[in-house]
Amino acid sequence: MGRLLWTATAVGLALSGAGGSALAQSPGWYAQGDFIPVERVEIVIANDLNEDRRGQPIVLRRDQLPMLADIQELTATVVDPDGEPRPEPSAAVLARQGPHERRGETNGRALDYQFDDLDKDGIWDELVFVSDLKAGEHKRFYVYRGYQQRGWNPHRTHAAIGSYMRHTVPFWESENVGWKLWFPTDIDIYAKRKPLLMSNRLYMGNLDGYGVSAENPDYGADIQSVDDSFGGGGIGVFEGETLQRPRFSPTADVEHRFNAGQQSDTRYAFEVITNGPVRSMVRIRTMNWNTGQGAYALEQTYSAWAGQNYTTAEARFLTWRPGAQGADFAVGIRRRPGQNFEVQDGNLVVTAAPEALRNPDDVEGLQQQAPILYAGTALVVPDDENGRYQFVETRGGNHVYRIPARADGTYRYMLAAGWSEGEGLKTPQEFADYVAASARSYNSPPRLEGARVEQKP
Repeated sequence: MGRLLWTATAVGLALSGAGGSALAQSPGWYAQGDFIPVERVEIVIANDLNEDRRGQPIVLRRDQLPMLADIQELTATVVDPDGEPRPEPSAAVLARQGPHERRGETNGRALDYQFDDLDKDGIWDELVFVSDLKAGEHKRFYVYRGYQQRGWNPHRTHAAIGSYMRHTVPFWESENVGWKLWFPTDIDIYAKRKPLLMSNRLYMGNLDGYGVSAENPDYGADIQSVDDSFGGGGIGVFEGETLQRPRFSPTADVEHRFNAGQQSDTRYAFEVITNGPVRSMVRIRTMNWNTGQGAYALEQTYSAWAGQNYTTAEARFLTWRPGAQGADFAVGIRRRPGQNFEVQDGNLVVTAAPEALRNPDDVEGLQQQAPILYAGTALVVPDDENGRYQFVETRGGNHVYRIPARADGTYRYMLAAGWSEGEGLKTPQEFADYVAASARSYNSPPRLEGARVEQKP
């Protein structure tokens, strides 16, 4: 999978110095009902930013935790020792939820987590959970060993592949924002009025994203017009000064903004990598992309994170054969039509505007327009990618970063969205502040300071 956004780094398996002293006073041992474990792995995560992080995704690779390399998911209980223990559930709750409901806890609170197998070899690759981190904090977590079947974990993210309006479309979403690829590499966005998951209703019912509020106002609406632009996030390559994109090849159906035949033009394949409570991921493969100058193939991997308004992405080229003029990677977002708010600061760009949401394909005006105070989108490129911002006037007007070709063919970026109808980020400035804070976390991910095994005395 290459480099993922939140992967912790700099593991020390036996902590010493400042890290060791942080672990010297171990808190009491967690218990839940009759689950009384006797072995745990102590993990310390460092927040190197001088600011609090809320709902921070924490991703730990298997090679960073060799003591957990051979583990079965139901033999792990991830605990925040500073979290508030759950009380013993009532008889009514137990009758409804059954024997898998968590029982009363002591010495901490169990967290929802995932052991994600990214390469599908049957062995977990990343342990993922979410937590708040205080400014400069070195926060302790535990993974308790021992089989136990309690812990319903309702999903806060979702990913799926659906047949949507007669073609295959990937969906991925958090409670706040959802993304879909109506066009194979340029993103549509839908936003919710209340935190919930609803993409299953979109693709199973084949509901119009602009009219979905008729079923449930909390579902929100589609807030992105893509057409021939980069939409809420799209990719391409610069060959010299010419911007090339997969769905605009020399043989593409330009009028309808789609490629031609699957053998004669660019083709795509989609898969769900993981669908879990705190992270869901889709992968898009782009193949047989010929620009007339160069030939390319790539994988894009998008992740949705619980509680967040952003999706993180990685593009990895499997074929990179530019012509004599060479090539650089391009990633961009559409300038909001009627844009009246913009922030462009280094490797971050935000665009927002008041809108009357309408289906651009509704040429007969059958659907009522829905005016909103603002809808906004954003793009962040990590500092170490050395991206150069430029505005591309053609195809709807796009905020684009040009990133020099990398030897490993891998590029990362973050996309975000917000609107005035959601529970938070009610104004463009609030949205821009959220994007800036998310960008700082993106450039300084939580750091694994160390891990060690403890046996109960």
